[in-house]
Amino acid sequence: MLIYRGKIRKIMATATGLFFLTTSAFSVTSKRPSVSLFVNKVHSFRLRAANIEGSEIEGNEEVGISEKKKIFVAGATGNTGKRIVEQLLAKGFAVKAGVLDVDKAKSTLPGQNPDLQIVKADVTEGSARLADAIGNDSDAVICATGFRRSLDFLAPWKVDNFGTINLVEACRTLGVKRFLLVSSILVNGAAMGQLFNPAYVFLNVLGLTLIAKLQAEQYIRRSGINYTIIRPGGLKNDPPQGNIVMEQEDTLYEGSISRDQVAEVAVEALLHPESHYKVVEIVARTEAPKRSFKELFGSIKQQ
Repeated sequence: MLIYRGKIRKIMATATGLFFLTTSAFSVTSKRPSVSLFVNKVHSFRLRAANIEGSEIEGNEEVGISEKKKIFVAGATGNTGKRIVEQLLAKGFAVKAGVLDVDKAKSTLPGQNPDLQIVKADVTEGSARLADAIGNDSDAVICATGFRRSLDFLAPWKVDNFGTINLVEACRTLGVKRFLLVSSILVNGAAMGQLFNPAYVFLNVLGLTLIAKLQAEQYIRRSGINYTIIRPGGLKNDPPQGNIVMEQEDTLYEGSISRDQVAEVAVEALLHPESHYKVVEIVARTEAPKRSFKELFGSIKQQ
C-alpha cells in the first residue's frame, strides 16, 4: 500500500475530530467465511471449519511431528514479540520471525533452533512485500508490532494502522486464514466514557495512537479473516504477578499485565477455537482465580 501525504493528512484530520468529539461507540459487523483452523493436542491437530451461519463441521487429521504448524510473527524482536516467538517454539510450533534488522534478531531470538526462521519484514512497505516474507508456508500470522517513539507523529498510523492493514491484505493474498493482533485496552476509550482517562489522553497525544489501533481493529473485523484481537492492559517486563483476567471488549480501563502472559494468551488463542472471531481484554490480578484458557476464551461472546 502506498501512503500519500494528502491521504494521511485527511485521515489525521478525521481522527482528530473523532478524538475530541466522539462519544458514541464504533460498530462493525462481519460475516464469517468458511475456514480451516487448528488445535494442537498431544502432537495431533483437529481441523475445524465454520460455515457462514456459524455452525461447525469437525474432522480429525493426524499429522506427523515433523509437519509442524508454522506461525509468522510480525514485530518478533519487540518486547512482546520475542516472548511470543519463545513460547511458540516451546509449544512445538515452527516460527517465521518477521523483523526489521535480521542481524540484530539473530542475537536477540533463540539461536540454533531449526524451527526458527528469521526474515526481513517491514509492515510499512506494503502488502506485496509482506506476502513475500510471510510466504505460502505460514498457517497463521500474529501481529505484535508497535511504533517507535519519535518526533514523527505519523508513526502510529504507518505502523499500527497501515502496517496492520498491510498484514491483513498479505494474508488475504496468500490465503492465510488466521490472524492475531496484540492491541491495547482503551482503544475505544471515547465510547467507554474514558475520554479524559490519563492513559487514553497520553497515548493519543503521541499521534492518536489508540485511534489508529482502533481503526486497524475495525478493518480486521470487516475483512472476513478469522481473528483474535488481544487488548492487554499496561505492559510490564516483570514476571507474571497474579492470574489472567479476561473480559469482553470495551470493559477494562485500568490494570497491567506481564508481557509473558500476553504472549501466553496469543499462543493459546491458536490452540483454542473458543478464541475465534473475538476481541478480548486482559490484565492480571493477584486476587483473581486461576482459570483454564478454554474457560477464559469461552466466557467471551462473539460480537
